[in-house]
Order: sequence, then structure tokens, then C-alpha cells
Amino acid sequence: MLTVDDFDFPLPPELIAQHPAAERTGSRLLHVAGTQRADLRFADLPSLLAPGDLLVFNDTRVIRARLFGQKASGGQVEVLIERIVDARHALAQVRASKSPKPGTRLRLAEAFDVTVTGRAGAGDEFFALELPAGGDFWQLTETHGRLPLPPYITHAAGSADESRYQTVFAREPGAVAAPTAGLHFDEALLARLREQGIGTAWLTLHVGAGTFQPVRVTHIAEHRMHSERFEIPPATVEAIAATRARGGRVIAVGTTSLRALESAAQSGTLQAGAAETDIFITPGYAFRVVDRLITNFHLPKSTLLMLVSAFAGVDTIRTAYAHAVAERYRFFSYGDAMLLEKAR
Repeated sequence: MLTVDDFDFPLPPELIAQHPAAERTGSRLLHVAGTQRADLRFADLPSLLAPGDLLVFNDTRVIRARLFGQKASGGQVEVLIERIVDARHALAQVRASKSPKPGTRLRLAEAFDVTVTGRAGAGDEFFALELPAGGDFWQLTETHGRLPLPPYITHAAGSADESRYQTVFAREPGAVAAPTAGLHFDEALLARLREQGIGTAWLTLHVGAGTFQPVRVTHIAEHRMHSERFEIPPATVEAIAATRARGGRVIAVGTTSLRALESAAQSGTLQAGAAETDIFITPGYAFRVVDRLITNFHLPKSTLLMLVSAFAGVDTIRTAYAHAVAERYRFFSYGDAMLLEKAR
């Protein structure tokens, strides 16, 4: 039985990227195919793909989900919106000296009030928040919130992060963390891929703050994932079917795209539509849709490291990560990327 320690690795702190590469396509790319590895640049990606292949992107947009405020008692609070349920209701993580009880009113950004109505989520890790009648979380977070950079990035979000922690194709607001594999693409690279006859398709998965939650059990089979919303349009299902018919490969851009596609194919056939997923992909999983995966480097002992180990092989990933550390690749959201071939 696999444990979290099977997915640990030593990572020098200085390899955790605090800022993106000067150019989106200027990051490095490690191509991993079984025991074979190639150290490349992300701009080399078109040379690794063939006409008829299909890239599937997540077009979610990160909202300004971090808010600061205080309780009526004067105690300071930090709120990280996990999900906007509707205009007046949201789920959030709340940091305070004492957890707010139902009925507590919070004044946020010195601009508006919310009321804590209860707890929600697996393990009650989120607080349910409600705005007064006429309130709109979408508008208020956009106006008063701050971009929620990951916890391992030590600086506060600045003007550069406002653009670089969004993909160039971000369209659908709702995420509180970026689908980071997509950060390496710019418009020029997308144009090169189209000119080469490589298809593109789109889906939306709103990444939640739970993506950074640690695995708190020893045996990974006991872990329960947080739930995230996704939607796959009929055009994407059709594009994947056409790719299969012509012998092309389906390449998920990011673990979020992969999780959405695999979640939508649990019946055995890929289904279009909107749904929730708490799929936890671990070694032994049989992939139904995705042939190749573009992804960043993930945290030790994380569910995403378990996912890529399931995709490419536990030993393959362990060796690739050791190589990446030795070669001084940059890790996590603003770091470098990998192109992984699915284990046979």
C-alpha cells in the first residue's frame, strides 16, 4: 500500500520559483519518456508534436480572491474565497486568531460586510459567507480583492503577477489558483502550433485553494479530495473523437485539464457538460482520454505528484525529479515544465 512518503523528495528551497521567466516561453522543458529524458526550452514544444495532435487547455480565470478585514471585535481576518456559489454566497478559508462562529459579521477591505453562516466542505474546512441583499461577490472581489498567489510564493501580488499569474487565454472567472502549465504559452507559440496543424480545444475547471492542501493521512488510499467544478463543451468532445479517428494524440495542458477529461469519462465514454469532480488519480489508475501531459513540477507528498506518477510511472517520475533538482530546474507555479509520455 502506497504512503505519502513514497512521494517525497528533497528540494532545495532556492529552486522554488518566486517569479516567472522573463518570457512565457523562456522556461525550460523536460521531456520524459520512460527512461529517456531531454532538456529543452518550452519554445521547442512544437518540435515534439505532430500535425493532427490536439492540445486541451483549461480556460479558467483566477479571481481576486484574497481579502483582508476585521471582526466587530476588532480582530484581524484574512479571507481566501474558495468558490463563489452565487452572487450573495461564497465558501472561503478564514484565518483569524479565533475561528468565527455562525452569525459573526466580518468587515472586508473596509468596504463591505459578510456574515458567516456556517461551515462546509470535507472536514468543514471552509466557512460559508453571505452578503446582504443586493450584494455581488463577483463584483466585490474584483474591486476590493487581491490576486491569491500560492503559499510558497513569498511576495505579495504585484502588477506583474496580475498578468503573469493568468494564462493568455483565461476567459471564465472562478479559479483561485492558476492552471500553471498554461502559463508557458503566449500568442506567438499558439499561432506556431496552429500553423503546424496542431489542434486546440478548451474546457473549464475552476481550480480551488484545496489544490494546496497537504495530504494528512499516511496511506494515500484514505485521502479524500476537495471538489472542483468543471465544464467540457460538446466541441471539445468532438475534437477529441476526431483526433482519435485520425490517429493523433490528446495532450492535456495541465493536471486540471487531465482531471476534467478523466472525470468526464468515468462512464467509459467522454461526456460533455458541467459537473463536479473529486477524482483522486493515483498509481494503478487506467487513463481513458489523455495520451500526453504538459505539467509543471509539483510539491513533495502532494496529490498532483501522485497524479503524474500514475501517468508516467512512479519510478520514472522519481528519477525525473531527481534529474530536475540536479539540473537546477525551477519548481512549482512559476517554475519550469515537463512533457510526460503516458506509461505503457
